[in-house]
Amino acid sequence: MKSLTELINKEEPGWELVSDWITQATNKIEVLKKIESQADTALYQTQVTTRSPMGAIIFETGGILVDNGWIRILGSGNESLNRSLPSWNKGRTFTEFGEQPSILLIADDAVGGFFGINGGALGNDLGTVYYFAPDTLSWEPMDFGYSDFVWWTFTGNLSEFYSNLRWTNWEKDLKEINGNQAISFYPFLWVKHDNIDELSRKPVPVSEIWSLHQDLAKQLDNRN
Repeated sequence: MKSLTELINKEEPGWELVSDWITQATNKIEVLKKIESQADTALYQTQVTTRSPMGAIIFETGGILVDNGWIRILGSGNESLNRSLPSWNKGRTFTEFGEQPSILLIADDAVGGFFGINGGALGNDLGTVYYFAPDTLSWEPMDFGYSDFVWWTFTGNLSEFYSNLRWTNWEKDLKEINGNQAISFYPFLWVKHDNIDELSRKPVPVSEIWSLHQDLAKQLDNRN
């Protein structure tokens, strides 16, 4: 594993690029303040250089909340998003720090959708970002990498992307949860329904939704 000194790039810091993207953002962006010790640890555990946007976000932020907290881009952790990128992946996509995960989870959303970089588990398009959709329980390719993913969250038409997953007054509900929670629906989103407003919903730990959805996805795969 590379040392922290080797991972911090002071000549070409990626944060300058990310900061420029933030100024151009058309979606609401909230950069969470980093905790110095956590940032150092998270960067070392992830083993990416701060020259890259991923390394820059991990090292310079506790995470980034997009569109009133609808999307949570993982950084080094903060009270509002008490999960670092490496700690969230440990035990889910790899066993020990330094291992190459077959999928690297980089962000998630308020309805239990997860964004991950394909490290081999999802096909030959290594480095491509996939979205695990809560209404299909499947990984769907987004046809771009990490940098373009961040730019898309900042400037993309999220209302269109989530057109069937947003309910009336969703912004109000998101004010009541933090980045460690997501909204659980009943009946579940993958069950056929005509109007999402008719489903009951409650906040639950995002870790609970991840485990439930992955278990159900495996069950569906086994049936097929």
